[in-house]
Amino acid sequence: MSERTIRFTSLEPMSRVFGFDRGTPIDRYYIERFLARRGELIRGRVLEVGDAAYTRRFGGSRVARSDVLHVSPENRKATLIGDIESGDGVPRETFDCIILTQVLPFVFDVRGAMATCFAALKPGGVLLATAPGISQISRYDMDRWGDFWRFTSLSLTRLAELAFGPGSFEVESHGNVAAATAFLLGFSMEELTPGQLDHHDRDYELILTLAAHRGPR
Repeated sequence: MSERTIRFTSLEPMSRVFGFDRGTPIDRYYIERFLARRGELIRGRVLEVGDAAYTRRFGGSRVARSDVLHVSPENRKATLIGDIESGDGVPRETFDCIILTQVLPFVFDVRGAMATCFAALKPGGVLLATAPGISQISRYDMDRWGDFWRFTSLSLTRLAELAFGPGSFEVESHGNVAAATAFLLGFSMEELTPGQLDHHDRDYELILTLAAHRGPR
C-alpha cells in the first residue's frame, strides 16, 4: 500500500447530529461569534425563524418585540405562520432585524427567500444570515421539507446583490480544512483548539455569514 494512502478505521462518523451529542457543533462557533459581533444590530422588532433563542441571547434588552416565523402551525413557538419563499404570511416593512441562521439550505427558492427578507425589513433594517458551505445532510430536514443547497461566498454574494443591491452587505467565510474535517466527522467545538477553530482558509468555507442592510427610503 502506498505511503500516501489514508486509512479510515470506520465508515461511520463520530456523530450523525453535527456533534450535538458531544458538545457544541463546530459550525455554531462561527455562527455565534458572528451574531455576538453584530449584537448591537439585534434590536427593536426582531424576526427569527424556528425559535427566538438567538434573539434573546444576543439581543437582550435591545429587543422591543420578538417574533418567530415557521411554515407549520405545529411549531408552538411560532408567532407568525408563513412561507419565506413566497412571502405569504410575512408582514412587509415591519422588522428592524431578521436573524436567518442555517435556513437557506432548506428553502428551494432562495432568491424568493432573500426577496422576502428585504421586503419584511423596515428601511434601515438589517438581515443577519448564515449558510453552510461544507456540511453533511440534515436528515431531519431532508425527510420533512428538503435539504437543497450548500453555498460559497460568491453564491451568497450574488444572492445578496439581487435582493439588497451592491454595497449594502458584507459576506464573510469562516473555517479551514481541520475544522471542516472535524465537523464532517461529528466532533464538537470543545474538542478543537482555538487555533484549529480560528484559522481562516478561504478554500475551505465551512460557514458563510451575511449582514445585509436595507437602505432608507
